[in-house]
Amino acid sequence: MFSVSIKKKTLKEVEKMPISVQESLTVLLDDLREKGPSQPGWPNYSKIGKEMYHCHLSRKWVACWYCENKSLIIEVYYAGSRENAPY
Repeated sequence: MFSVSIKKKTLKEVEKMPISVQESLTVLLDDLREKGPSQPGWPNYSKIGKEMYHCHLSRKWVACWYCENKSLIIEVYYAGSRENAPY
């Protein structure tokens, strides 16, 4: 079981998302807790760096997370529009 945290700034962005996308993010967070940082079942999932990952929550919305050195701690550092994604 992994521990998942979300940055405070990211939480503020999540509040601006449509409810359906917030629900998708909740499902992703559950998957991250249960299965770890690798999530190949999610749309457009990819590794975007050595320890950084992302996937689409819907056509317009994405989530990005980080798992340092195969630890059991995952940090979601971005959840928001595709246009503003930090990759």
